[in-house]
Formats: sequence, C-alpha cells, structure tokens
Amino acid sequence: MRQLLAALLVVSALLACGSTPKEPRAASHADPATRRSLPAGDLIGGAGLYGGHAWLGIPFAQPPRGPLRWRAPEPLPRWPGERPALAFGSPCPQLASPLGGVPGPRGAVVGDEDCLFLNVYAPAFAPGAHPGPGARLPVMLWIHGGGNTIGAASFYDGSALATQQNLIVVTIHYRLGALGWFRHAALRESAAPSPTDPPGDASGNYGTLDQIRALEWVRDNIAAFGGDPGNVTIFGESAGGRNVLALLVSPRAAGLFHRAISQSGGTRSASLAEAEQWSDAPEPGAATSSNEILARVLVAGRIAPSRDAARAWIAERPAAALAGFLRDLPVDSLLRAYPGSGTGMVDLPQIFPDGAVLPSEPTLELLRTPGRFHAVPVMLGTNKDEEKLFAFLNPGYVWRLFGLLPIVRDRSVFFRDTDYRTRSWKIAGVDEPARALAASQPGRVFAYRWDWDEEPSVLWADLGELVGAAHGLEIPFVFDHWELGPEGRYLYGEANAPGREALSAAMQSYWAAFARDGDPGRGADGELPAWRPWDSAGEKYAVLDTPAGGGFRMSGETETMAELTAAIAADPTWADDAERCTALAWIHERAPSSFDAAAFASTGGGRCARFDPRELIAAAAR
Repeated sequence: MRQLLAALLVVSALLACGSTPKEPRAASHADPATRRSLPAGDLIGGAGLYGGHAWLGIPFAQPPRGPLRWRAPEPLPRWPGERPALAFGSPCPQLASPLGGVPGPRGAVVGDEDCLFLNVYAPAFAPGAHPGPGARLPVMLWIHGGGNTIGAASFYDGSALATQQNLIVVTIHYRLGALGWFRHAALRESAAPSPTDPPGDASGNYGTLDQIRALEWVRDNIAAFGGDPGNVTIFGESAGGRNVLALLVSPRAAGLFHRAISQSGGTRSASLAEAEQWSDAPEPGAATSSNEILARVLVAGRIAPSRDAARAWIAERPAAALAGFLRDLPVDSLLRAYPGSGTGMVDLPQIFPDGAVLPSEPTLELLRTPGRFHAVPVMLGTNKDEEKLFAFLNPGYVWRLFGLLPIVRDRSVFFRDTDYRTRSWKIAGVDEPARALAASQPGRVFAYRWDWDEEPSVLWADLGELVGAAHGLEIPFVFDHWELGPEGRYLYGEANAPGREALSAAMQSYWAAFARDGDPGRGADGELPAWRPWDSAGEKYAVLDTPAGGGFRMSGETETMAELTAAIAADPTWADDAERCTALAWIHERAPSSFDAAAFASTGGGRCARFDPRELIAAAAR
C-alpha cells in the first residue's frame, strides 16, 4: 500500500510538470576571484552550481514600490562598500504555483515589490584575468516565462550553459501581472511623471520597461564579467518568448541586443481598450481591465457595496487621489482581485501598443515592415506537443483517481484538441513571424520544432504519449539543468539519459553558435548537422530530436491560420457548435491579429456569431 501511495504522489507531482518548488540555491561562499568593480559599486560572487562563477541577486533598478509603483524603473544609486552577490533576490509578487518555481502554499501571494534583480553566470577566470576588448564573450540574457504573471529567475541556473559553451548568461526578474502591466487613466494624469522617463510612466508596460532596463545594465556593466556588450542575445520561453518579440519592435530597445530567440512565444498583445475600459463600454475592455479590477478591489474591501457603486466612486475621485489609492493598495488585495487558476497564472491584458514603449501597430504587422523592427538574426521555435501540458492539467480532459492518478476522459477528444491548439501555437509563434521576417531579412531567420517525447510510464500513465514534447519541457535541454525538484527524476531518468543528454548538448551548441555568429550552423564546434535558415521556397525549420525519434532533420511543413480554421470548421467530430467554436476561440485568443473577432464570427458559415470567444475559453478552462 505504501508503494501505491508513493506512486500516486509521484504522479501528482508530475502533473505540476515535475517542478516542485524548493528554496532557491545560494552560492556557498564568497570567492575573491569574483570581485568586480561596477559603476554601481563593488561586487563579490561565488561558485556556480555546475562550475564557473556566479553572481546572484544583483539589483539593476530602484525598488518599484510606494511612489515608484507603476512607474518606469529608476536608475540605481551607487551602493557603499562591497556587496555580496551570493543569494537570489526576491521574486516579484505573484501567486505561488508549482509551475512558477517559487516556494509557498499554492495560491498564496509570495514575493516582494523589491524584486528587480538579475544573476550573472560566467566561466571561471583568475583574478584580473577576465577577457578584455577583442576577446570578450557572447552574452545571453534569459527572460523567464509564466504568462507574465508567475515565475522567477532562480528556477533557471545558467552555470552549465555558460561554462560548457564559454559565454556569459544573465537571468532577470521583471514585474509580473498587475504590477508589470496595468494601464489606468489615473496613473497617467495624476502626479508629476518620472523626470527620467515620462512616457514610460504612462505606458502601462512596466514589465517591458524592466526588461529594457536590465539590457541597459548589461550594456553598462557586463564587460566587468568578461562579456561583450556588443554581442547580446535575448532569449525567452512562452511569455518570455512573447517579450522577446515585443522587444524586437520596441524603439526603446534599439542597440541593446544583437540576436533574439523566442521559444514557444508569439506576437499576441492587448488593445488599449482591453487594458482599461469597462467591459460594457462601447469599445469593451477585458473582464480584468484596470477599471474592472479596481471595482473588484473596492467591493472586496467593502469600500463600495457593488460594481455600480464602485464605478461611481471611481468617477468621483480626482486622478491624483485615485493614483495614490492604487499605489497604497496592499499587493495581496490587488493580486487577489484577479480570477485565479490552479497554475497560479492569471488572465490579464498585457503588452500594450501604447505608442511609446511599443508602437501602436500590431507586432506581426511591424515584423512585416522593414525599418519597423530591429534587424537582428532571429530564432523561433515551438514544441511538438505544446498544449498537452495544459490539457493534462485540465479536469475537463483528465480526471484523477483518488484525486491523483490521471485518467484521460476521452482520448480522441484529448488528442484532437491538443493537436489543433498546438498547430495554432506553431503558426502564431513560428510560421507567421518567420514568414514576415524572412521576407525582409532572408538568411537571418532560423526556426525549429522540438520533438522529444521519451518520458517513462508511471503505472498505466504513458507520459511520453500524454505529455510528450509539451510546453516548457525543452528548457532543461537548453540549460543542461535537470534539477526540477525531487520528482524530476521521473521525467528524466537513466533510461532516457543517453538520448536526452546528447540532444541537450546539441541544442546548447546550436544556441551558443547562434549567440556568437547569428547562425546556429553546425553548432559551436562545427560538427553537428547543418541547421539552415528559413527558405520561403523550401526547407524552413529544424526538427530537434534524438535518433530514436528520427534525429535532426530539416522540414518545410508549415500552415496558415486560414488553413487551420478551415480544417476546424470542416471537422465532423465536434459534438456541437459550442465545442467547434471553442476550438476556434482558442485560435482567436492565440493570434487575434490574424484571426480577429470578425473572422471568428464568420467562420463555418457564421456558426460562431452567437458566441463570445472569451466566454468559451473561460468555460473550457474551468
């Protein structure tokens, strides 16, 4: 019986992607060889987990709290004396979740507004011997995922990638959720804006501004660690991949990076109306717009008895008073006003085309227009089974025996729905942006599909089939960091180690070659199969897999949103129009710029016109 219970607990942990949170590691002791002098002050770090040197918890901006909440990040004043960089800085406020890698009871508010920290990983250099001009190393700056609402840099150790590929890895924090993306008229019109960045204060894109500030820190400081500020690659996964593509079109980021990698990203953004209007306005806002959330806060705090009363209360307040109220709100009161989910992620408008931090046009349109994006080499990729992770965690698809052991309710529905949604992710995250970019910079766009699905079976649950090459599971292969908590060994064990480790080594080599030269080519050592650029007339992307799964190969198979939505509309297996239109609503949510509300309503002879795509998605997620 004890063995059965242990197995059930293991499967429960696997449902959280094997990522049981644990306390972040700190470097064991200060190493004099890591002493560095920066413009902000002297710094000392320690040993990296997998070799080399690591400097953890370096602040790159003033704490964005109190009067600095919802403002562009302010430069950091010089600190006195020598600062130890031996422990990770606090994560940004969020709801604790196994998927975020931040310890805490599930659903509890964790983190601190004083969270703008970064970490630097480098090969070990003797005191005073780090590379100088002409010999400095490529820099890779990682932007973590988590829906822009959860996550922390401490979950991604860069020491193996840095030491094995002889480069510098930087991982960063940025403001998340409502603290990172919150656009409200009172915050634009109340107090005097920041003297250093007035337009940024009004943008609502505070998380984007934090990423830009981190890149400015790299420009000004990374040479002290042996890094080349003239060769910086930004790379990120999921929301981090979307942030990479947003930075690709941000005028503020010009000259701050020189290559870009988007893993499972996309170009989705929220309109200004969605960000702040009431949900019943003529141009409706989202259900979690800033005004709707403020009304929820007022009702929850018993300041107003109803939404209508809250709306009147807001309308009566001067902008300065309302901004003061917002900046004085306890973080818990703010974050708990958002409808949550079992993953800790919350649904809120984010990445706004504000006309200052980001242009007013949709990102995909900008990528089609030479001169409207930073013309750097770009790598784009998705995973073969992206959506299986989310379906596996959704009780509508998988129920739990004894609350733990997964049983798929209907296999045909599970595989059909995850297939369509994964295809839409590839179109939005790879095919569409690659077509756009390759038209104006041929030979500088590289793409991949990651196919590894060699997880073991646990009891009767075949994880290779039910999870497979799911969302986020390629990250350990890039970092060669498999420490995902005590249950991680059930995903990455001895049986799959040879192929997994060889694939990881190849991926690190390709990523490093791209960081050095803007071309993954044959990898850093020149001995891997040739990864060729996106060719509109032929081969387009590399398939990354072990020999057992077919090995490395180039493929030309692509799809358009029009082709995918036509396939969904014609599919005879849907139970009813609500089910069919839910599938189309996911496509609209994934890529509203290429499948807008009008296209959603008219597809399949107008069968979806009577449905609200947002309501369909909300119902499916429950």
